[in-house]
Amino acid sequence: MKVLQLFNRAAVWPALLWLLIAGAAAAQIPDLGTGRVPTLAPLVKEVTPAVVNISVQGRIREDNPLYQDPLFREFFDVPRQLEKEFSATGSGVIVDAQRGYVLTANHVVAHASVVQITTKDGGKFAAKLVGRDPPTDVALLQIRDPNGLKALKLGDSDALQVGDFVIAVGNPFGLGQTVTSGLVSALGRTGLVKQGYEDFIQTDAAINPGNSGGGLINLKGELVGINTAIISPAGGNVGIGFAVPINMARKVMEQLVASGHVERGRIGVALADLDEPVSGHLQGARITEVSPGSPAERAGLRKGDIILKANDVTIRSATQMRNLIGLTPVGQQVRLTIERDRATESATVEVEPLAERNARAKVRG
Repeated sequence: MKVLQLFNRAAVWPALLWLLIAGAAAAQIPDLGTGRVPTLAPLVKEVTPAVVNISVQGRIREDNPLYQDPLFREFFDVPRQLEKEFSATGSGVIVDAQRGYVLTANHVVAHASVVQITTKDGGKFAAKLVGRDPPTDVALLQIRDPNGLKALKLGDSDALQVGDFVIAVGNPFGLGQTVTSGLVSALGRTGLVKQGYEDFIQTDAAINPGNSGGGLINLKGELVGINTAIISPAGGNVGIGFAVPINMARKVMEQLVASGHVERGRIGVALADLDEPVSGHLQGARITEVSPGSPAERAGLRKGDIILKANDVTIRSATQMRNLIGLTPVGQQVRLTIERDRATESATVEVEPLAERNARAKVRG
């Protein structure tokens, strides 16, 4: 009875919750050997040298408000757009110390003509833009004359689970390097950006303006996401932040390193989510249309087929399948596991350039 009374006291619950969280975190944090209270300090000390502050300068064109007035347009010959200088700050993560590669968010460096990177110890480096990919909001910078840098190991974002502990490291509001902690709140978030390639990790680790491009890091010290966006009515943190999964960012980075841009392809299908279970499957992508002469048609895919796996990855939704194809280099093959007439079959389809589809469309008029 005394035990029950003890745990019914409201004042005890916060302490009990802290002990549970600290115990879970301590299981994955190196032993301090000091007998101190469990802490994330060793992890933070290990990973923060790889997270950098990014300062950019450039020129941007904006709509001229006077142009909206017909009187000014008629009598004063006002320009439709105005060009002005801007400066901004953000964050980035060193992912290759030898070559000086830094992953960040595309919107941090869009329109930038001058990029300067500042490391945790105060070192300042000029950087150039290797390439950027607006649909995924990922960009890659390269530090000129890299020296004494430390990189973060890339993790496996597909292995994340809702409830995993993570920390976010970045440069909120230009204050300087800041560390916040939280959980993976959800996976596979979509619908945030129109016509983007979305598969966001949602977290309640505090993310604010300036954190964009910084790292979302697991308790193994591995980079699992690039922080990119928040939902906030007032522009500040309300516990709903989003990061691009590192597996997606890695594929973008590989193409940016190879060619400076991402070339997206297609296999020639239209997809939809399952609106009801199919032969016991609750996840997958239904093929609703197969384009004539497309790689999908040549591979034998048909309308009504259910894509269950692609390259041995379980497909949860049509959006996930679209992302996978959009990030597969042109010319590579994708191995599919499909269900047709309650039987499981395999197919291999090659990703072709979007340009080929456009050329055929022009020929057909």
